[in-house]
Amino acid sequence: MEADDSSLHIAMYPWFAFGHITPFLHLSNKLAKRGHKISFFVPTRTQSKIEHFNHFPHLITFAPITVPHIDGLPLGAETTYDVPNPLLFPLIIMAMEKTKLQIELLLRNLKPDIIFFDFAHWIPNLARPLGIKSVFYSIISPVSIGYGVARENVQKKEAEISEQTFLHPPPDFPDSSSMNLHLHETKFFAANSKPPQFDGGTRTSLFRRIYTSMMESDALAFKAFMPEPPVSTSLEEKWANFLGGFKAGSGIYCALGSEWTLTKEQFQELLLGFELSGLPFLAALKPPYGAEKIEEALPEGFGERIRGRGVVHGGWIQQRLILEHPCVGCFVTHCGSGSLMEGLLSKSQLVMIPHVGDHCFRARLIGNIFKAGVEVERAEEDGFFTKESVCKAIKTVMEEENYYCDKDQSHLQPCQVAREIRANHAQLRELLSLKDLESSYIDDFSKKLQLLL
Repeated sequence: MEADDSSLHIAMYPWFAFGHITPFLHLSNKLAKRGHKISFFVPTRTQSKIEHFNHFPHLITFAPITVPHIDGLPLGAETTYDVPNPLLFPLIIMAMEKTKLQIELLLRNLKPDIIFFDFAHWIPNLARPLGIKSVFYSIISPVSIGYGVARENVQKKEAEISEQTFLHPPPDFPDSSSMNLHLHETKFFAANSKPPQFDGGTRTSLFRRIYTSMMESDALAFKAFMPEPPVSTSLEEKWANFLGGFKAGSGIYCALGSEWTLTKEQFQELLLGFELSGLPFLAALKPPYGAEKIEEALPEGFGERIRGRGVVHGGWIQQRLILEHPCVGCFVTHCGSGSLMEGLLSKSQLVMIPHVGDHCFRARLIGNIFKAGVEVERAEEDGFFTKESVCKAIKTVMEEENYYCDKDQSHLQPCQVAREIRANHAQLRELLSLKDLESSYIDDFSKKLQLLL
């Protein structure tokens, strides 16, 4: 679609993390499809890593941003992907704040109608004098925002904030008993409610940045659309051949996202859980801490024991196409928004090991409220999972296929649980697959953006 008189010029400035940059670019594609022009602000070296997602290069233009070096960050670090320790993420925030002058110059020169942003809470005050509307676009779920960034939490004094503060939702939170956090999950929320120790003067916590962004922007928007269709139309031959050798619905596929690096102990427990299940599996994982290659971190004798029925892969993989393969019956996921949506749109049953932040709320939503998946049981204080807890969760969703149901029907109750989970997942998949569902949302969103002006 070509631009017309109703088309807008929209700038995009997401937080420097691929889990934010990619959804912003997906939305850019959907808006460009409707004729809007997009100027996408992105760190210089990161641009080449996302260009292949640009489906409308005649309407979506990248504006490279030079990310200044901050002491304590690896040399050349631009995004959270470049930072091995999440405790250093506040330094990325500092680096992003030091791009204010670049962003102001770009806004003055490009003169967009609207700018979308998330963690850069200073954007509205920068855009307003230039006559540019600002939209806080959250790829974090509204549930997480309501739980962690509630006025009660943000306005508390630093000394009043503890991990126990976030064990339960704030007052009047819907479905509160189903959304409680575990102690190991509250550490993230407590840390992000306090000023980071690295902050160079502003002493502003992440949650206050988000709160300020919401209060100062001209409009709020939340990510709620489907994943992009796979670029490739066919699965790589090696994966097609491997998965094709097993019974339909019998296989496990595991992927924990691009930014979760497990400890060696947890890495091994996860793989041993797959082995214990007795099912074929394909695991796409990063090497754990302390290991450069997958092979050097495998449990002793693991490769020989699972030869022919299990593969651990350390590189990029065609996730959407693998989930569509008839062999795959179970998807072990960290509950990133894109991965979880791909899992819901597939016929693979969901086993969830939420990583951090709003991942846990997605897991509670799917597991406790919709009852369309199962979480892996973990230790309360440190979140440690065992091979037995991994295997138990897999068995729970796979029982209905009689992989574990005894002839004497001693496992009848677990089979009924699996049937309920599968039925609920099927209902969600049917709803999310409705023709034109996403298109109608984006069309309405596009109209609201025009009304904003």
